[in-house]
Amino acid sequence: MPPGKYGMQEEWEKEGDQAINMDFLLPTGIFLKFPVSRNDTIKNIKKMVWKNARSEALFCGLGDPDGYVFTCINETAEREELEEESRRISDVRPFMCVLRLVAREGDRVEKLTNAQISLLIGKGLHEFEAQKNDEVNEFRTKMRVFCEEKAQDRQSLPWQKWMEYSFPCELEPCRSLPQSLKSKNIKKIFINVKFEASDESFMLQQDPHDLPLALMKSALKKKATVFRLMRQEPEDYTLQVNGRWDFIYGKYPLCQFKYIFSCLRNGQNPHLTMVHYSTITKYQEEQGRMCSQVYKSRSLSRPPPLPLKKVRGQAQNTSSLWSINEPFHIHLVQGKRVNADEGMKLVVQAGLFHGSELLCKVVTSSEVTVSSEPLWNQKLEFDINVADLPRMSRLCFALYGVIEKTKKPRGTKKKNKKADCPIAWVNTMVFDYKDQLKTGEFHLSTWPSVPDDKSDLLNPMGTVEKNPNVDSAAELLIHFPNIRPHPLYYPPLEKICDMERNGDLSLATKDEYYKLKEIMDNKNYTEFFEDEKELLWKLRTEVRDHYPESLSKLLLITKWNKREDVVQMVNLLRNWPDLPAIHALELLDYSFPDPAVRSFTIRCLRKLSDDELLHYLIQLVQVLKYESYLDCDLTTFLLERALSNRRIGHFLFWHLRSETHVASVGLRFGLILEAYCRGNIHHIKLLTKQNEALGKMKALSDFVKLGSQKVTAEDLKQCIRQESYLEALSDLLSPLNPSIILSEICTDRCRFMDSKMKPLWLMFKNPAVEGDMVGIIFKNGDDLRQDMLTLQMIQLMENLWKKEGLDLRMIPYGCLSTGNKTGLIEVVKNSDTIANIQRNSSNSAATAAFNKDALLNWLKSKNPEDKLDQAIEEFTLSCAGYCVATYVLGIGDRHNDNIMIRETGQLFHIDFGHFLGNFKRKLGINRERVPFILTYDFVHVIQQGRTNNSEKFERFREYCERAYKILCRNGTLFVNLFAMMKAAGLPELTSFKDIQYLKDSLALGKTEDEALKNFKVKFNEALRESWKTKVNWMMHSLAKDNRP
Repeated sequence: MPPGKYGMQEEWEKEGDQAINMDFLLPTGIFLKFPVSRNDTIKNIKKMVWKNARSEALFCGLGDPDGYVFTCINETAEREELEEESRRISDVRPFMCVLRLVAREGDRVEKLTNAQISLLIGKGLHEFEAQKNDEVNEFRTKMRVFCEEKAQDRQSLPWQKWMEYSFPCELEPCRSLPQSLKSKNIKKIFINVKFEASDESFMLQQDPHDLPLALMKSALKKKATVFRLMRQEPEDYTLQVNGRWDFIYGKYPLCQFKYIFSCLRNGQNPHLTMVHYSTITKYQEEQGRMCSQVYKSRSLSRPPPLPLKKVRGQAQNTSSLWSINEPFHIHLVQGKRVNADEGMKLVVQAGLFHGSELLCKVVTSSEVTVSSEPLWNQKLEFDINVADLPRMSRLCFALYGVIEKTKKPRGTKKKNKKADCPIAWVNTMVFDYKDQLKTGEFHLSTWPSVPDDKSDLLNPMGTVEKNPNVDSAAELLIHFPNIRPHPLYYPPLEKICDMERNGDLSLATKDEYYKLKEIMDNKNYTEFFEDEKELLWKLRTEVRDHYPESLSKLLLITKWNKREDVVQMVNLLRNWPDLPAIHALELLDYSFPDPAVRSFTIRCLRKLSDDELLHYLIQLVQVLKYESYLDCDLTTFLLERALSNRRIGHFLFWHLRSETHVASVGLRFGLILEAYCRGNIHHIKLLTKQNEALGKMKALSDFVKLGSQKVTAEDLKQCIRQESYLEALSDLLSPLNPSIILSEICTDRCRFMDSKMKPLWLMFKNPAVEGDMVGIIFKNGDDLRQDMLTLQMIQLMENLWKKEGLDLRMIPYGCLSTGNKTGLIEVVKNSDTIANIQRNSSNSAATAAFNKDALLNWLKSKNPEDKLDQAIEEFTLSCAGYCVATYVLGIGDRHNDNIMIRETGQLFHIDFGHFLGNFKRKLGINRERVPFILTYDFVHVIQQGRTNNSEKFERFREYCERAYKILCRNGTLFVNLFAMMKAAGLPELTSFKDIQYLKDSLALGKTEDEALKNFKVKFNEALRESWKTKVNWMMHSLAKDNRP
């Protein structure tokens, strides 16, 4: 077929409500053709078919419309059953304008649920079935049973417990008010309370430290007095924030709820509604009905349960893996679809790894002539016995080309020969998911290597999944030998634990104890000398009893290629005290793959509160990429917690969904998403609505970016006003915060921004909350994961500061990656960039950056008289917080266009494209020389415009130092969280070298006094170098001056 555009794709991409002529093939053999609107739903089209078919022959042969379903060929050239009949035809986008009507087969409820899940997760469930993979099938069955049981347990919860799942409380880290609010001497708070289905509201006075129950008692007492009613029980009610799915309940003081705290902070009265428990039980019953429909139909067609795994080692035809003292070997047979230059020879390198540790010497194949199907047919033998293979042994291959010796120029070093041209890599496990040593042939479709990266050919940190793009990827055919005529299994954990427990323990000398303490106290210790390794191993029980948090050091020096040591380590772990989560997180790194270690880690993480888990969820999703098998403790743990708290479920869904396009994790993440949906049928509807809205945002963005003519803001508004867009962009929960309802899009307030990717600026209103608008920025073309990580860290810093009574008025605004280079950012209302404020107060862009009065004058104009002092205090606190945060995280590319200020005085940073000290370079020079941004116009505001106001500036310095000391005390947490993000593949965070910046900025391994001394030097340097920042800002202003 010649190249060109085929099918209806161009037609579906057009805007408007034009009619399209469609063909319909009926099961009676009748052919119909009539126009339908692009905005018609499948349900409406079906009605039109029945109406038109009445006048045709054989109409009596058609039964009830519900007995039929339309099928079409979709965009990916697959046959699709259109079970979800609420979809519009323009969203279905059939490849051709042909719909075929067929009789429904099978269970309709099950098929409809499968169709909804496929649509939501962006992967057809038939793709999982097409794998024909036992591991995939067993995982799906097991997780489905697990998640459906969780859902049924949830439906039997009492209403208060069910609320904890559906509407978890949004709380501040501290139960008491911060010092800045205490100084205002707030004794009482005025709260506007109304009862549901009533227009009457009461203004009640309450102590901010009272519990919600006290407020409900006051409200019921007031209602009984005013309307002379019987007193009702406050325990039968809960409080809802007006216009939001946010509830105030439980044993927390009122001031700890985020909504009430922000009202106190902003001098506003909270508006709440008293909701009777009968309303909550109605929600619960409605969700229960949806679930029971699905589970009822499922139980009728449920397959038989999985057969129980045989207990290994008991059958007569097995032998112990640990009794086979023969070298492990494989056969490298041949390659397929290999693409390399003719002048080269092809070589395969193979290495056995346990995490990051090489278990024995790397083995290299012979060189063969380049061809698309090179033949080696060679035995590769490894210097390790089968008995010593650890359970998580990973076999890593690299395929590369070398230039023939005759063609090598003189003087070329021999060591460079091996890596002339990396071509591909692939990893596979030595044992399968059932603990059985692999046997037989395996076709490994490889992943392309980075052409210039000649340092490490093997990639043990990479996935063990095969490249799904099998038609074009190079392939290696390998053969695992049948070492014995029957299957060989790795001994189960119980058997390992029954073996010798003590090993070579012996008494230690005083010097050895002293040396051990020195190693344990040094947080930067990751490389050990041989004598240190021996000492650590000798004193391993001492490490367990006195330094349990240094478990990772002991695991790193364990000889995993020596089964006796593995037995000792696994037994030691059984009695290892649980670690705090901050230390346990480190053990999820790919360096610690042993099942017993990962099981122990999850045991420690179970103690995390829901709020803490939410703080670390981004990282926990990323380290799923290190897991070697689908069924693992981490996956089960995340699903269990997501099905116990819908807020966790919401964000787990989006963190997984945003990466389903990534080939190496698409299968794993898709399967976890399917399992989550099975355990939360009601949530599918809410998430689908968000997904549809994001689809429309993407279409709007493409229209703005890719339009053949220049698109104006009016064109965008016209597009949004179409019925299909208005419907999709209304009545949904915000993906950024599922408590916020985006009721109605305000078309007239929507626009797109000037920057390169033309982000959409969308405004929503909620009729239940007068005058309160919510803004969302939709970005298409930028990877928001780095921004998301940076803002997560700023949020974590703020929480740590607040726990120590320091509220630095940070604004870690919402940011969520939702797909391949797409995502959402929360609009911070009533704010502007420093650059705009400076430009608007100056006639020339060149002098704007040097106008030190601009910021202070702007704050004065927004905060008349008595409000100015408060605004300057807000500025001082937030400036201190961001100075410390940007220094610690090494945030680069700071200029006056990505530092903003709210009218209340809060300063905040946006756009975190560079971090960990990756500063922009121009002509090879580091353009940003200062460690953080502290210019004299910031100091001018802090000092209230007076040059001699050193008291205010010293207070600002004190805030900075106090904030920095708190972060240093929690340095390990930040390092561990960043280390876990290596799996994300962010360009500026790929190795431990990148994390070294963080270790240095947090002075890990130094005393608090040493750390503070270094920080003071940097602080003074920033002040001294302030003029250079000004020049940088001036250059930026000249380049960006786009004033009309």
